[in-house]
Amino acid sequence: MKSSFRLSLALCLFFLLALPVSARDPKTVPAAQVGMSAERLQRLTEALNGYVNDGRLAGAVALVRRHGKTVYLQSVGYRDIEAKSPMTDDVIFRIASQSKALISTAIMILQEEGKLLISDPVGKYIPQFDSTTVAVPKEGGGYDIVKAKRKITLRDLLTHTAGIGYGGGVAADTWKAAGITGWYFADRDEPIAATVERMASLPMEAQPGEKFVYGYNIDILGVVIERASGKPLDAFMSEKVFKPLGMNDTYFYLPREKVSRFATVYAANSTGPVTRAPDAGTMLAQGQYVDGPRKSFSGGAGILSTARDYATFLSMILNKGRHNGKRILSRKSVELMTVNHLRNIPYGEGAGFGLGFETTENPGARGRIGSEGEFGWGGAYHSTYWADPKEDLVAVYFTNLIPAGSIDDHGKLRALIYQALAD
Repeated sequence: MKSSFRLSLALCLFFLLALPVSARDPKTVPAAQVGMSAERLQRLTEALNGYVNDGRLAGAVALVRRHGKTVYLQSVGYRDIEAKSPMTDDVIFRIASQSKALISTAIMILQEEGKLLISDPVGKYIPQFDSTTVAVPKEGGGYDIVKAKRKITLRDLLTHTAGIGYGGGVAADTWKAAGITGWYFADRDEPIAATVERMASLPMEAQPGEKFVYGYNIDILGVVIERASGKPLDAFMSEKVFKPLGMNDTYFYLPREKVSRFATVYAANSTGPVTRAPDAGTMLAQGQYVDGPRKSFSGGAGILSTARDYATFLSMILNKGRHNGKRILSRKSVELMTVNHLRNIPYGEGAGFGLGFETTENPGARGRIGSEGEFGWGGAYHSTYWADPKEDLVAVYFTNLIPAGSIDDHGKLRALIYQALAD
């Protein structure tokens, strides 16, 4: 009997130890184990708590991984101030434009499956985009509408060089009349494809391939994914990205049983502490991710996630497409995604843009601490992230604060993570 018990215990320990670190250790490892200083990381905790104590931040979750191991996972403040609900590591946030890297990854998966090429014209999948137009400002006011010089490609969308903005520019009136403004889609009572097809007839802000214009590009790619795969976007993302990575708290719309873990949206207030956003409305409110129509899957800004889930995704990218011994993307696809594709198109000094990520080309020119080859982005609700291949480091910072005002937490986050490197 005792021998049988010992054998069972030994087998349990064997299988537990055989599990990947990310599967058996959801918390943290000692900082020294990955070449970082626990004492110096405490400076980051103190800084984040300081923003909460000053009323400039309701709450946040910060996560740092190095060498594939979580070394820092800290929640501060409140998920909901009025309910006195504390922030916890598993709170689910609106990640807005951090959705873009996930959708870009799905496009690369489809290329690897032979379902598309990023050089394909968008019109191959959405016929309405086979012929597009551009609004050209006229001297003295107004604008002319001219034909696009060439077809928009999937690569143009991935790099935000298709000339498609968020309904702004000189032809903003046309976009407004078509009912397409802003990046928020959760309140729309129509499938994303219907909205995107309507976009195709509207004049774009620039010629394809000539300018970096941040806008609906990745929402359009979401429809391309549906057409190329034959599946709804949420189903494809779940099957090919979320489930394989174990991103069990990542969705387009929140399951009702997880409402108690949903972050409340707050806004910066120049005259006092942050204030709770209205319950109803669009992107500056709590949104309709629970009680809305649940029809529009916005690939550009519509995903909800946790810090741990998103860090797992970034770790896969940093690991050249592998997760827990399984290949999600090929090494060459990841390499192509994380290099600058803008060529001579103007962008921020020392930076570039790849297939879903901003890239750092020259830290000195950017004037901020980091590494050449680093890639990342952020979201409208004041979240941010980056992955640093040189330091083998992932940083994720989630909060739901819009507008964020003059808070300098992103800069402090970066400085206080890098100063904690001890090797």
